[in-house]
Amino acid sequence: MQRFGTLSFGHYGPLGGGHQLTAGDSILQAIDLAQGMDDLGVDGAYFRVHHFARQQASPMPLLAAIAARTQHIEVGTGVIDMRYENPLYLAEEAAAVDLISEGRLALGVSRGSPESVVRGYEAFGYTGSQDPRGADIAREHFDLFLRAIEGEGLAERDASSPFGGPSTVAGMQRIEPHSPGLRSRIWWGAGNRESAEWAGSIGVNLMSSTLLTSADGRPFDELQADQIEAFRAAWRAAGHAGEPRTSVSRSIFPLVTAEDHMYFGGRQDGDQIGVIDGMRSTFGKTYAAEPDVLVEQLLQDAAIQSADTLMLTIPSQLGVEFNLRVVETFAKHIAPALGWVGTRP
Repeated sequence: MQRFGTLSFGHYGPLGGGHQLTAGDSILQAIDLAQGMDDLGVDGAYFRVHHFARQQASPMPLLAAIAARTQHIEVGTGVIDMRYENPLYLAEEAAAVDLISEGRLALGVSRGSPESVVRGYEAFGYTGSQDPRGADIAREHFDLFLRAIEGEGLAERDASSPFGGPSTVAGMQRIEPHSPGLRSRIWWGAGNRESAEWAGSIGVNLMSSTLLTSADGRPFDELQADQIEAFRAAWRAAGHAGEPRTSVSRSIFPLVTAEDHMYFGGRQDGDQIGVIDGMRSTFGKTYAAEPDVLVEQLLQDAAIQSADTLMLTIPSQLGVEFNLRVVETFAKHIAPALGWVGTRP
């Protein structure tokens, strides 16, 4: 594990006892938390994206705000559902955020997670899918998105137009703004071995999902480590230069205060098997223990040992102060034992 950061679902709504966390609270607290983590030297702040739900849904304004108010931390998503996206508009937004952050964007995209609505992407105007889960729409959108951020000309220049440049300029024009190097900072969120191999073959980084659509009796971490190795093998077989990045996410709660024990004591559980989108799937366990115990357990997690980046899923509803303390405890007492040295003092 070379890097670690947080993965926030951005939930908001009733908290009990008459208290309410609004959408505005959730967004502003996310910015404050990212600033605090930047000061601590944490490597990244990543956000889940869900539509028709009380969670983060339009991440680019949030990422731009964080990028403008931090100096070092990587900002990203885990993941954007490509079924809902206009790929050219997303390419413009992604380039703008990457330029604002000076190359700190880590944009995770995928076919998307199970939804709270039925084929919600059709309400956004994306119809005609031949797949019950819309995977064909996601792949088509992703292909065009990659072409756009690579700088491919996608629209014919009107040589008679007085706008956009000298009238003598003709030919196919690229999307603007263009951010050089953004292509190397794109991640695909994969929930099975096949999609991970596909990501490796086309040369994008891998965000291994919080669940895998596989259940062959092996523990989740072993299934995930196998997926990561298959991804790397596909990357090498395709002849891509350099080493790709890989990430996994985990729910990890160091128990050091009475408050920690109140919220998460007794929460540690094993892998779980369930059915998602009609497929038998394996979900990872929750880790909650004293720091020294967590170190021993996490060193035995094959996927954490294999991936270069670990994302800690955080209880964002508990506020900035609580989450900063969790992150700082992990950075001081657990992460170094897993191989993390940090990029800054």
